[in-house]
Amino acid sequence: MTFVLWMTGLPCSGKTTLARKLQEFVPNLAVLDGDELREWLSPKDFSREGRNEHNRKVAHLAKLLSKHNVPVSVSLISPYFENRKYAKEIIGKENFIETYVKCPLNVCEERDVKGMYKKARKKEIKSFTGIDDPYDIPANPELIIETQNKSLDESVEQILSYLRAKNHLKSKN
Repeated sequence: MTFVLWMTGLPCSGKTTLARKLQEFVPNLAVLDGDELREWLSPKDFSREGRNEHNRKVAHLAKLLSKHNVPVSVSLISPYFENRKYAKEIIGKENFIETYVKCPLNVCEERDVKGMYKKARKKEIKSFTGIDDPYDIPANPELIIETQNKSLDESVEQILSYLRAKNHLKSKN
């Protein structure tokens, strides 16, 4: 059975790092990274509607891949409840796995190699999630990965265990 692992969390919480590491264990895993996709899929519109539109486009792309039996990992901030609600409706609840990549803001700021948080705090970047734009913490995600408290390998194993338990992966993946 295919799946769409929809990883949501603050910038620099570890979403893309987890997705890339999962590729080592999940054959043919497509990684849809929000930053990479924004470059060619959506304009740089960070308004609420712009973010919603970007999330809908990514959800449709994930659904298309899933329909062709490609497992998908989406690493996308998707900061609002409605982003994730629309994604789940588009993809279908049977394939959608909401995964909250939980990490405190101060740790995300420490991990920020691009300096985005510093720029946001200096008001050089506007509408930055976690600073001057809200992040709605998921109410009932299927998975919560606490990247502050777990190593990358432990976090990936938590995801793989979940996928095996839900019959999305064979036991030895």
